[in-house]
Amino acid sequence: MARKTGSHSDITGPKVREAAIRLFTAHGYAAVSMRQIAAEVGVQAGALYLYTPNKQTLLFNLLLEQMQGAVEAMKAADLTGPAEAQLEQFVRAHLRYHLGGESGSFIPYTELRNLTPANYEKVEVMRRVYEAALEEIVMAGARAGAFAVEDSKLTTLVLISILNGVLAWYRPGGRVKLDTVEAHYVDIIRKSLRPALMQVPAE
Repeated sequence: MARKTGSHSDITGPKVREAAIRLFTAHGYAAVSMRQIAAEVGVQAGALYLYTPNKQTLLFNLLLEQMQGAVEAMKAADLTGPAEAQLEQFVRAHLRYHLGGESGSFIPYTELRNLTPANYEKVEVMRRVYEAALEEIVMAGARAGAFAVEDSKLTTLVLISILNGVLAWYRPGGRVKLDTVEAHYVDIIRKSLRPALMQVPAE
């Protein structure tokens, strides 16, 4: 099937990616068809298969790319010094990576459940690396007496859930700026981990 004018791989490839992210984010993977993605891009449905063999591979590649990007952003952060400073850097790196793009759209990680077992495991390897880095910060803070933690793994998962919750409402260019979001999330997460004796009672 012939491509439409302008549907060269260097142009249409990124457009397929962007369209899939928008549609998967808005409607969920199961509700989106390859035909809908093609219509969003402006190409014939058959042309999509020049860029991806199927919808499952498209979802896998997008989620893997997201997770790899998150790991790279985490590794680029200054995770040194006291645990509280490391935690702040991790939170800021997470939010900047997930919210800093022009579209502000990321496929929810809940879509992992729609991956085949083999594809899921490949993405999960990267997710475990990411969560392990945060858990190490949590445990370091607990050892230093800066954080009150009973179960480091559970605490880590709760923190990730809190951080990912911002994806549901934040929009670039909206009323709340990214710097403000970062400051609030750093403050909220620090307070949630602070031992009771360190909490400052409200006046």
